[in-house]
Amino acid sequence: MQVIRNATLADGRTRDVRVGDDGRIDAVGESLAGDELVDASGKLLLPGMIDVHVHFRQPGYGHKETWASGSRSAAAGGVTTVVDQPNTDPATVTGAAFDEKAAFAADSLVDWGINGGVTPDWDPDSLFNRPLFALGEVFLADSTGDMGIEAALFREACELAADEDVVVTVHAEDADRFDSAAKERDDADAWSAYRTAGAEAAAVERAVTVGSEAGATVHVAHTSTPEGVDAARAGGATCEVTPHHLFLSRVDLDELGTFGRMNPPLRSEERREALFDRLADGRVDVVATDHAPHTREEKDASIWDAPSGVPGVETALPLLLQAASEGELTYERVRDVTAANPAAIFDLPRKGRIEAGRDADLVLVDPDDSREIRGADCHSNCGWTPFEGMEGVFPEWTMVRGTVVWDGETFVDHAGENVRS
Repeated sequence: MQVIRNATLADGRTRDVRVGDDGRIDAVGESLAGDELVDASGKLLLPGMIDVHVHFRQPGYGHKETWASGSRSAAAGGVTTVVDQPNTDPATVTGAAFDEKAAFAADSLVDWGINGGVTPDWDPDSLFNRPLFALGEVFLADSTGDMGIEAALFREACELAADEDVVVTVHAEDADRFDSAAKERDDADAWSAYRTAGAEAAAVERAVTVGSEAGATVHVAHTSTPEGVDAARAGGATCEVTPHHLFLSRVDLDELGTFGRMNPPLRSEERREALFDRLADGRVDVVATDHAPHTREEKDASIWDAPSGVPGVETALPLLLQAASEGELTYERVRDVTAANPAAIFDLPRKGRIEAGRDADLVLVDPDDSREIRGADCHSNCGWTPFEGMEGVFPEWTMVRGTVVWDGETFVDHAGENVRS
C-alpha cells in the first residue's frame, strides 16, 4: 500500500493518507505504515475536482475536442471526474445515443458521467434505462438564443425525473428578456448586452418553481449573476458558477473579443464581484467549468457568427487555488465547491472527500508554486484559453482511483470508469 505522508488537508490538519490496492483510501491518520511512501510535507492534498459540466464534443465534433484530449486536460488541471452534456451529434436524447457517447467515453483518462437531454423527440424510457447521471443541460433557451423546450415538456421532464430520482440540470435564460436593440451593434460587448442579466434571474425563478411543483431536484447550471444565485437559493435549488464568470467580466471583452463569447455571457465587473462574494461566503454550491472548446478559426468571426463557449477544465482548480493562496477564498471552500458538494448533490458516495472507503481521487499541489496560464501549455485540442496570462496553482500530480494519471509532465495510461456503473 502507498502512504502519502504528512500531507496538509484543506482544513489545515496534517495527516497521512494510505491508498489501498483496490484504488480506495484505506486510512487517514498519523504515522501510517505502508509499502511505498510519498513525502507530501508542506504540500496540500485535495480530493480531485468533480466537474459536473463539460462538453467533450464527441460524437460529432471531434475536431474541437475528444474524450481523450479533454480528459488529459482535466487530469492536468486536477479534475478526476467529468460529466458530459447532451448537445453532441447525435444529441444524447435516446438510449442509442447514450451508448454511442459511452463508447467514446471509454477513451477517458478520468472517471465520467453522461447527462441525458430533453428535446421534443427525446426517448425517456430508453434514457432512464441507461446509467444516466442527470437530465441536463435542459434548455429554457438554447445556445443560439432560440427558445428551448416548451413549458409543458419541461414540466413533464421534471415529473419523470422526480419519479426516477434524477437531478434536472437547467440552462436558465428567458429569451423574451433579451435586448433585440443590441443586435444593431457589432462590438465584442454586444453579446452581453443582448443576453441580459435580467433574463437569467427570471428563468431561474420559473425553472425552480416548476421543478418544485413537479417534485424534482433542480440544479441551475452556470449561474452568471448574483441575482441568479439568490433566485436558485430562494427556490430551494442548488447552483453552479463557472470560472469565467468568477474571474472575467465585460471589462475583459476588449481584449478577448469574440473569444469571450459564451452562454450566459460575461457580466459587469460589479456583478462579477458580487458573484465571487457569494462563492466565498457559501451561497454558491458548485464550481463547474462549462468547458466548451471551439477552434481558433471558429471563434475568429463576428460577434453574431462566432460560436459560444470557452475551454476551462484544465484551469478551474488552479485559478481557485491561486485565489485561495491570495486569501480570497479558504481551501475548505475550494474543496467543497469542487468536490464535496458535487458528490453530495449528485449522489456520488465514493467521491468528493478524503476519507477511508472513498475512491483515491487525489490532487497534490504546492500552494506557493503558481505559474502563468498559457493556452500553448494546456492540453485541450483547441489550444487557447480565455485566462491567458493569469496565475494558477497547478497539480504536482493527479490520482484517479489510486493511479497517478498525471505526474506534472506525462500522462499514464488509465481507463476512466462510468461513475454510475
